[in-house]
Amino acid sequence: MDTMIVNDHILLWNYASIKVLDVRHTMLRAGESLRSYRLPASMFLLAARGGAQVLLDELELEIKRYQVVHSGKGTHLDIIPREEEFEYYMIFYKASMPLPSRQEMLSLLERSNPFHLQYCFSPNQPVSLLDKIKLMDQEWRHSGSLERLQVKSLFYQFVYSTMQQLYEQGVDMKEPDLAAQAILYLKDHYTESINLELLAESLNYSVPHFSALFKRRTGYSPIDYLIRIRIDKAAHLLVETDATLREIAASVGYKDPYYLSRLFKKNMGISPDRFRIRERARLQAEDSPSNFIRSSIVVQRSQRYIVDDNHYQYNNEGDLPMYRPIKSTTAATLLLCIALLLSACSGGASSTSQASVGNTSVSTPQSLAQTNSSHTDNNLQTKLVSTINGDIQIPLNPKRIVVDQYLGSFIALGITPIGTPGLHRKNPYLAKALAEVQDIGDVSGISLEKVIDLQPDLIITGFAEDEGRYEKFSKIAPTVSVPYGKLKNAHEELTFFGMLLGKEKEAETWLSDYDRRIAAARERVGKVVPSNATFSIFELMSKSTYVYGDNFGRGGQAVYQALGFKPPAPVTEEILKKQWVQLSNEALPQYAGDYIILTSNDRTLEDVKADPIWSTLDAVKNNHVYVWKEERSWYYDPIAVLSQTEEIAAWLTGQH
Repeated sequence: MDTMIVNDHILLWNYASIKVLDVRHTMLRAGESLRSYRLPASMFLLAARGGAQVLLDELELEIKRYQVVHSGKGTHLDIIPREEEFEYYMIFYKASMPLPSRQEMLSLLERSNPFHLQYCFSPNQPVSLLDKIKLMDQEWRHSGSLERLQVKSLFYQFVYSTMQQLYEQGVDMKEPDLAAQAILYLKDHYTESINLELLAESLNYSVPHFSALFKRRTGYSPIDYLIRIRIDKAAHLLVETDATLREIAASVGYKDPYYLSRLFKKNMGISPDRFRIRERARLQAEDSPSNFIRSSIVVQRSQRYIVDDNHYQYNNEGDLPMYRPIKSTTAATLLLCIALLLSACSGGASSTSQASVGNTSVSTPQSLAQTNSSHTDNNLQTKLVSTINGDIQIPLNPKRIVVDQYLGSFIALGITPIGTPGLHRKNPYLAKALAEVQDIGDVSGISLEKVIDLQPDLIITGFAEDEGRYEKFSKIAPTVSVPYGKLKNAHEELTFFGMLLGKEKEAETWLSDYDRRIAAARERVGKVVPSNATFSIFELMSKSTYVYGDNFGRGGQAVYQALGFKPPAPVTEEILKKQWVQLSNEALPQYAGDYIILTSNDRTLEDVKADPIWSTLDAVKNNHVYVWKEERSWYYDPIAVLSQTEEIAAWLTGQH
């Protein structure tokens, strides 16, 4: 681990005010488990006996005796014993910055928060740590102030031993996905009264930091996302129940049915009553399985564990008693519809070949192998592909493809999808090619109705972590899930999808031209810009400044991957690891390179030069700043990266 980050963590541990909230000693036996428990505070877990599978949000760990696990507030924790018994201790604590705190400390906490990190390691002196925790547990059972002081003293000793061994071993630490945690919270609590302050506090983040991060990840503010969840659920209940609008409003978190009606019409473009009539008529006419129109956001959970003091209680979630399910298709009809639909999409089962797609080896697309099947009807030919969701049959020559990511790769291969989210249709680098492509909704809220209407024979999704999306997509057509971000550059994307779709030659041809043009751009730039010049990728929002890495858009792929430049040395590791960092004005100079590529929708170069802070940067003084709008910098598909590289090269060489 970087020495600077280690020192930052130690500084924050020393500076923070620490309070131990609870010490728990638990024994899980075979057949028992802890499921979907949302951590109420930061936590250390030490395994005392046995082994278990532990999930921290999406981080999967295999825990053995004496291993230590840490995670922050808001994490969803699952523990599944691997042996007859699994005994463990949990210490919950809260770390807060004493007021008033220096701005530099608050900024440091937002950049690198040790109290939220997720990690696991095997201590060098496990017995000593276990003894400290056992003593803490004993003292915690007493309610006296003196015992609480002893617990706090022991906790600091535990933290000291843990930190010492943690940094000596160089344990990899993972930052939690704050937006994913917030989305899970909203899905679980959408019926309750939720405000932004409560939501940010539940995850132990400041409101500005939380709001900015959430919007960057989802494209929505947290409250707008909550509204979408509620409207989606209301739409589901309108079609599948006979509940009144007042009953539905109460069940999705609104006291006033008229307010729900206004929100519904604003978001759906139709009143609740008209929506109910239209959707029921459509379902009756098409005899369509009702679960095809289930919410595209809300994930239904049949069970969860909740915490009450030190006890885990099992809570069954079912239909509200006020609802009377409407009569529709029977279970047999539903299964038959799904079977016929999947059969129509996959074709003959005897025509198969093997391929490795979307699994752990996805980052090495050369491993993908395909063998064309021989069948008299090409339209029915299929091949078998192995994905993270299991082996599936896909058409050998798909004609009607819906994709929610990777648009640039498909266009580069000469394939025009029939449907994609509206955000991708706005991509200026693909606008002409996507002119006739249908809009299937928002990236985070795909309209299943629109997808069904398009009758695709193949669906490609980059949202591998969203099991609900895959499940719904796979009932419409064969679906290949490729985790977004696993394919790191144009070569990996084009090679992978070329082999998946039988377009190897097209991929090779396109990449050959791509390499030639990139090399030419790099050669032109190399004649006027020193090879050791540093570059920074910034974005100016209304109240925040962000710096980006080499795989998060804003020109990072063009500058760092294609042209081969680097960020300033002191912050290179942080930027390339985190990919984006929110900056304070005080921190701006240390992240600023010799050249700056700046995304801003409302600032011009003259505005930047007039700014009292930005004007002090060498890049600004030397006129080494390139300002462009987000519509041209956000996208980073292969076609966008190629265009951006040549655009930036033209600016650097004075040809822009």
